[in-house]
Amino acid sequence: MPPDATMEAAMRPYALPALALALLALAGCATDKRNQALNKTLMNYGAAIRWGDFTGAQAFIDKTYAEEHPISSVEQSRLQQLRVTGYDEGSGPRPDGDDEVVQVVQINVVNINTQAERGIVDRQRWHYDREKGKWTLMTGLPDFSPH
Repeated sequence: MPPDATMEAAMRPYALPALALALLALAGCATDKRNQALNKTLMNYGAAIRWGDFTGAQAFIDKTYAEEHPISSVEQSRLQQLRVTGYDEGSGPRPDGDDEVVQVVQINVVNINTQAERGIVDRQRWHYDREKGKWTLMTGLPDFSPH
């Protein structure tokens, strides 16, 4: 028997656990990448809303949703009359399925023409596209229309 054969036999019981550990590490990397993408997306979307960049915020909306719910020119002009004075993400996003998170955000706005302030609750649903490695907003822009 060659001298390496005893070493190979001795290492064999450790091969499967080592492989499993390596696969878990790779899965952990994917989860970290996904979480980093979520944090970056939520931060950038929140910044767009905070600064009143509603056109920029539309880039985060799922393309299918955007096609089914286009923003009219009247809605666009209404959005231009608003100044965001508060954006509170509360407890942040929470998982809701494998590739989805939900987040409830309190947004305060002032109408620049009337100086009336009001608050709305925006219930956001985000979906992770594994192929693109990207999070998209499935619920559209917040509804700022007075109720």
